[in-house]
Amino acid sequence: MAVTLKDVATLAGVSVKTVSNVVNGYAFVKPENRRRVEEALAATGYRPNVGARNLRRGRTGFLALMVPELSIPYFGELAGLVITAAQRRGWSVLIEQTQGTRTRERATVDSLGPHLVDGALVHPEALEAGDFPDPGMGIPMVLLGEHAVDVELDRVAIDNVQAAHSAVSHLVSLGRRRIAAIGVNPRRGTASLRVAGYTAALTDAGLSVVDSLMEPADKYHRANGAAAMKRLLSLPEPPDAVFCFNDLLAVGALRSVAERGLRVPEDIAIVGFDNTEESAFSLPSLTTISPDKAAIAEAAIDLVNGRIIGTENASPREVQPPFSLEIRESTAGVSSPAGR
Repeated sequence: MAVTLKDVATLAGVSVKTVSNVVNGYAFVKPENRRRVEEALAATGYRPNVGARNLRRGRTGFLALMVPELSIPYFGELAGLVITAAQRRGWSVLIEQTQGTRTRERATVDSLGPHLVDGALVHPEALEAGDFPDPGMGIPMVLLGEHAVDVELDRVAIDNVQAAHSAVSHLVSLGRRRIAAIGVNPRRGTASLRVAGYTAALTDAGLSVVDSLMEPADKYHRANGAAAMKRLLSLPEPPDAVFCFNDLLAVGALRSVAERGLRVPEDIAIVGFDNTEESAFSLPSLTTISPDKAAIAEAAIDLVNGRIIGTENASPREVQPPFSLEIRESTAGVSSPAGR
């Protein structure tokens, strides 16, 4: 016979209402009661009748996640964490990738109606304020990342300026003085913030911001990083360190340095951004900024879930999960090279 909420409540020693609150993702459940219910759910193998439940509530049971590119590991890893966090609260997730173009992003946002999903997590690259529905007219949306768009929506993003500052300050602390940046792109709001952190760290260290050391990148793929690094190595005075705006750019840069017969970190120290799985397995392993991707996913799902079920009624909130600098072989133990 099918396991019921009452069966779970009896095993956990709590009320049926408490079990229902846990199953439906309500936040205000005592930690001890939540633990007992989750253990009872696992022991009994309880599975809610999602279709019937959503029909009663007038909901679809689905959330949307809009990201630029799933082929970029950061977004792939984040999507997996979002799915996990959503499932714990009874939601399924539909994923749409937009390639970061305004046309695709607008089309996706316009398609997100209550007939399809109950809420959305949106990581915009090109959207403008007027591209979003008026507050209260559409489904609940939470913005991911620090794209500079002024809309009255919840947002979850790390402090990209401070994160970039930390990466560059680390390179300065190693004695590096010609520090390049790969990933400059005025069309990307996040890139502009990382440029701000990069230049601020150089200025704070008394170093000049050299335009020729700031390499643009249309895409944040390995090939872009490799091409940018080749241009930097061709300069009359090449850099002795590079801050890359994501890990894929850094992996591409590592390849170009190796092809030139130079050593990392002895000749050039390299720092990436995102702490994707690949960064730990590159050769050498990559020092990188590590956003707490699990915290980003949990915060975003908590916000959109709260807006949908009505427990989140305050003005739009901005949640800023933590980040750290993961120091690995591409910078570890480096002092200023001789003659620099």
